[in-house]
Amino acid sequence: MARRRMLNGLKAAQDLGDYADTPVLPATLDPQAHLSRNTVAQPFWLLCGKDTVIAQLSGSAVVHLKDSSVKWFTLELGDHVYIPAGTPHRILPTDEGVQIRYKARNPGLEGVAWYCPGCDGEVHRVEWDTADTISQQAYYDACAEFNDSEALRTCSACGTRHPLIDMAPFAGWPEVARQLRDELASA
Repeated sequence: MARRRMLNGLKAAQDLGDYADTPVLPATLDPQAHLSRNTVAQPFWLLCGKDTVIAQLSGSAVVHLKDSSVKWFTLELGDHVYIPAGTPHRILPTDEGVQIRYKARNPGLEGVAWYCPGCDGEVHRVEWDTADTISQQAYYDACAEFNDSEALRTCSACGTRHPLIDMAPFAGWPEVARQLRDELASA
């Protein structure tokens, strides 16, 4: 994958799909910076096995957190928010924006989760080791599996059914994953 230069990050972000989390620094650097252009709500709650930092380069968003003393954080141009390891969080843009997520070069375990819109209990979770699985492919596969199973979308506590995920904004995830796999294979 031809990594985008950070100096051209805002211009390069125009070509990205939502939550593409495309790496923009040389693969040997730690921490890594991952670029995303976001126009819609993140379709899941993300869990990172190591601490991350989100920086807002343009636009604005609200980051919601679970299992934390802080429940939400508003991101305006230039703001940064620290997300402790294991904290479920979800980005909801208030207008189109570009974000950089700083995470470890070897991020370890990651996962996605969905919570009940009725009782807020966890409905479904998928986890993977980033040493074996490209996160963008795992995002896509987890969302597709969630959409395909009414049982996975139904809360076992209260019976509320989670709505389907509109996958159109995330159609680029498999291509980002393919490019990252190709990069790893040629390294």
